[in-house]
Amino acid sequence: MKRLLAISGSLRAVSTNTALLRAAALLAPEGMTVGFYEGLAGLPHFNPDLDVAPLPAPVAAWRAEVGKADGLLISSPEYARGVPGSLKNALDWLVSGPEHPGKPVAFFHASARGVASQAALKLILETMGTRILDAATITVPLLGQQTDAAALAADAGIAATIRAALDAFAEALSGPVMPG
Repeated sequence: MKRLLAISGSLRAVSTNTALLRAAALLAPEGMTVGFYEGLAGLPHFNPDLDVAPLPAPVAAWRAEVGKADGLLISSPEYARGVPGSLKNALDWLVSGPEHPGKPVAFFHASARGVASQAALKLILETMGTRILDAATITVPLLGQQTDAAALAADAGIAATIRAALDAFAEALSGPVMPG
């Protein structure tokens, strides 16, 4: 069973980014599960002085979740033409750990307008040594819509887009591992 870890860059209670990831969990193909990282808001501000054993408990839990995952699905809004601070903070906590290098990552974008943050996120993760799966990266234009995972999964067009991305992710996980 392949396990993807879904990470929403939004801390909002009702978020299209989170709904998109939850729809992916509902539509995951056989042999794949999509779990969620829920602790983004609880991570302490990154400080290299704290990046030593023993790690702060939330950081240790975050790294463990990333380490257990076969791949990462990230959906994030754009704030001020960049990556939200809470998501960047979480990524900063991974930089010195062994959990992420070579880890495959796909982006699920909930807006076609967030091109600056998408580019920034891709640059950050490539710099960290992750493996970006362009074939599994999608944009589903949900800007301005209040929707939930079940509604997204029930929409035939959206569901087909999500399934195709997850199938591409599954294919990448079953193939030979390519260097970042």
